[in-house]
Amino acid sequence: MSGPAQAPVLSCDMLLAAYARGWFPMGHEDGALYWHDPDPRAIFPLEDLSPGRTSRRILQRSPFRTTRDQAFTEVMRGCADRPETWITEEMIIAYTALHELGHAHSVEVWKEGALVGGIYGVHLGSAFFGESMFGRESNASRIAFLTLLEHLQHRGFHLFDSQYLNAHTALLGAVEIPRGAFRLELASALQRECRF
Repeated sequence: MSGPAQAPVLSCDMLLAAYARGWFPMGHEDGALYWHDPDPRAIFPLEDLSPGRTSRRILQRSPFRTTRDQAFTEVMRGCADRPETWITEEMIIAYTALHELGHAHSVEVWKEGALVGGIYGVHLGSAFFGESMFGRESNASRIAFLTLLEHLQHRGFHLFDSQYLNAHTALLGAVEIPRGAFRLELASALQRECRF
């Protein structure tokens, strides 16, 4: 982890340059944005990851409807709506601008017309940097993740970054790799463009 971001406003160019190097911002309790470059780095291994029996059953019996890029800012706000969050208002504004440029995307989960879950992240080349997910109904966040995973695999993405490993992402299949190995994977992913 590095120090606080020096610029008062996150620009799209700043974010794209940072992600291309493996860095990403997070808001901290002191109100400042800090740049992170973790070692080890958590990823979802796209080539090896497939939904298990329980996940397939959840997908098949899901009462939810899913969409892509229909409510990006609302998904970010859903992810930020928790007692402790690293997603600041400045980040919501900046990532929404990145979304409008086609470099940030979301998967939405709906039930009876209400947004009940979602996941969002940043797209560069054939890399997708997963930022955060949320669910207001049982399994809604898992549905969002599985929908995104299948979409990235179908589109031929090379890298699905999870940043830090936690109990939830570990259950979904995330693993840790050394930062050096991540940077090699990232460099390879940036050489080829995938359409989201």
